[in-house]
Amino acid sequence: MFADRTNLTRRRFLSNFAFATGAVATGVGSWVIPAPWANAAEGPIKVGIATDLTGPIAYAGTADANVAKMLIKDMNAAGGLLGRPLELYIEDTASNESVAVGNVRKLIQRDKVDMVLGGITSSMRNAIKDPIVSRGKTLYIYPQLYEGKECTPYLFCTGPTPAQQCDEFIPWLIKNGGKKFALPSANYVWPHTLNVYARKVIEANGGEVVFEEYYPLDQVDFSSTVNRIISNKVDVVFNTVIPPGVGPFFKQLYEAGFLKNGGRLACVYYDENTLNINQAAEIEGLASCLDYFKVLTKENPFDAKIQAAYEKDFPGNFLFAAGSAATGTYRGLKLWEAAVKEAGKVDRDSVAAALDHAKIAEGPGGPAEMVPGKRHCKMKMYTAVAKAGNYEIVGRSDGLVDPKEC
Repeated sequence: MFADRTNLTRRRFLSNFAFATGAVATGVGSWVIPAPWANAAEGPIKVGIATDLTGPIAYAGTADANVAKMLIKDMNAAGGLLGRPLELYIEDTASNESVAVGNVRKLIQRDKVDMVLGGITSSMRNAIKDPIVSRGKTLYIYPQLYEGKECTPYLFCTGPTPAQQCDEFIPWLIKNGGKKFALPSANYVWPHTLNVYARKVIEANGGEVVFEEYYPLDQVDFSSTVNRIISNKVDVVFNTVIPPGVGPFFKQLYEAGFLKNGGRLACVYYDENTLNINQAAEIEGLASCLDYFKVLTKENPFDAKIQAAYEKDFPGNFLFAAGSAATGTYRGLKLWEAAVKEAGKVDRDSVAAALDHAKIAEGPGGPAEMVPGKRHCKMKMYTAVAKAGNYEIVGRSDGLVDPKEC
């Protein structure tokens, strides 16, 4: 299932995405969903989405584009914004920074969008933020959980940060796993920076980092790492290895008896999408900390409403999930909507000033609000454990958790 999503081709994407959304292709990697009515005086408000519609994480980018389509449709059905319809422009960042920069420039220079939302990996954000913010003089919202430390003016972050994912989660892991941690990691910016923060929290709570290692993104043989984990009697594997390596790594750990002997897997990007990478037994007990899990729909009517609406419009394998930035996309668009309504206009400075303190009473996992002057978002956080192929909530924050950034 996961392999089917990650090997999405451009032709398959175009047939699936355009059919489902009514998007009109306007060039290679470019689509527009026209405004449903005309406003002769001012024209439509233009929303730009830049995300991975093809490439290894197309399953996540397609879900993010779907969320944008769903929300823009709802906003237009409610009369648009400021009496103007919304027009959605979508560019494929293709999991390739050089391709992405060229395509994002189309949003700014050709389409003249009023805002850009998107990017999943930190390397992608770093590649496209200058064409959007500095050169393009346009507002940018980044929706994905990430390593923090992004404090660029006019760039707003609506996904969880290390403080939100570690401050309560790691003490839970020590209590429910043990004190000896291993930090096996993919070798790029997110794991390096997240691990600095995680190590501080582990050690502050009486834990120990037995080892911290970094591997090429395409590594699939982890036999020596597994041997180190077993021989050092590691209690908790705090993993930041990513696809394609994470599946083989967890399988090799399982086969070596790590789980059977009481070991705990932890991975803060693991959501409903990534549950499908391994057989359920291979990740039984894996713990994650995110702003939303689908199981919340059983207790929260608003979460159930969002989830049902998404699944009705976009049935299939592109799931509405937190680790894929779908929840951050939802949150970002609704906070931007609130800011536009307050500002009464769509120019960058006016909307940024309102977005600085924007709040929404309802969203995936609960309410959210921007921290004034910080351009990061407070939100509720949940700890969940994988059991028989599904998640069970085992911990939750008392209120909105501060991102502690900028």
